Amino acid sequence: MTNRRSFLKKTGTTAAGLAFYGAAAEFTRAQGPGNRMRVAVMGLGRGLDLVRSSLEIANTEIVYLCDIDQERLARAQKVVAEKQKTPAKLEQDVRRVLEDSNLDALFIAAPNHWHAPATIMACNAGKHVYVEKPCSHNPWEGEMMVKAARKNKRFVQMGNQRRSWPGVIEAIEKVKSGAIGEVRFARCWYNNARGSIGRGQSVPVPAHINYALWEGPAPARPYKDNLVHYNWHWHWHWGNGELGNNGIHALDVARWGLGVNHPARVSCEGNRYHFYDDQETPDTSIAAYDFGKAGITWDCSSCLPRTSEKLPFVTFYGDAGTLENHGGGYRIFDIKGKQMEQHDGPGGEVGHITNFFDAIRNRHAKLNSDIEEGHISTQLSHLGNIAWRTHQTLTIDQTNGQIVKNATAQKLWKREYRKGWEPKVPA
Repeated sequence: MTNRRSFLKKTGTTAAGLAFYGAAAEFTRAQGPGNRMRVAVMGLGRGLDLVRSSLEIANTEIVYLCDIDQERLARAQKVVAEKQKTPAKLEQDVRRVLEDSNLDALFIAAPNHWHAPATIMACNAGKHVYVEKPCSHNPWEGEMMVKAARKNKRFVQMGNQRRSWPGVIEAIEKVKSGAIGEVRFARCWYNNARGSIGRGQSVPVPAHINYALWEGPAPARPYKDNLVHYNWHWHWHWGNGELGNNGIHALDVARWGLGVNHPARVSCEGNRYHFYDDQETPDTSIAAYDFGKAGITWDCSSCLPRTSEKLPFVTFYGDAGTLENHGGGYRIFDIKGKQMEQHDGPGGEVGHITNFFDAIRNRHAKLNSDIEEGHISTQLSHLGNIAWRTHQTLTIDQTNGQIVKNATAQKLWKREYRKGWEPKVPA
């Protein structure tokens, strides 16, 4: 399990963590890829963005494209062909991809229920991993991902790319340096205008989709026509709702700025108010996290954009003022509301991927979002969802993030897996 004491408040890296990176660097020098990164990308919806960004980085080769959808494979193959001479190999089953001993890294942008199992399989196969947020489908998986990364001495970076945005890094440095005084609270905000997904009908699986592989680690359920490729987000069997979809980004920035890890109490209120359809997760909610010395809330309105409210993505409240995070930049206000500073900055994921590659190549000793950090931030999303699903305020052990004396909530700590698919880390 993750231990709060394993993090240094300012750097987020412990002596044990540095020892891990040193060991991984030694392995890379002895066995590694040199300058060229040979990578595979799994999941070619969001993953197509990762393909394009990776190809902007020198000495990168997309060796495999992996997806359960033949149409997506063909589309991605054309994108790669425009940027590199060697054609990428096409594969539907990530297990076949991981058999290639010359592959350096796997990018995972498949649905959430695949994130941890694929990461653990890749680490066990000796590959480094870039895994999209949320890093796991449930808290137990996150613990296993950290274990797999450390056991196999692999670099695993979560795709919370704001950790590599210069403007956001500068904003966090401002917060921690006392630019707005002692900071006691952070508010996260998300709004959207998502429509209804309707009521899905059982239909034959389209010929271009391998649905059995799409389900992968998740116990089998019938195919329906409003599930693949996006609406799985709103079903607990495969996804984590809006809190795991977008909340993770804001909660990660808030936790980073406040310098906190595990909360003491977690609550989440709200419901599905807008549509009577197949969605199981709330469209409107407020999750609250009490860390004792500070707090965080995440306010979500995913089906009503509230266009008159121009609220920042994350706001930090200090004794001497506030700092607002907008996109890749920030604004600072004094305690009376007068704007004192404004800075803008670029976004994207090229910098985050570059940091991942540099760590593997031993140009840097530290990932910007190592899996242990990613797991703790992702766990905030999981705990919020568990609080909502159980209609309870959760008490958390701040030394390790575990739910305290709550058998009902504890049942959601881990999921059921399809036979033979439960992630395992060799002893």
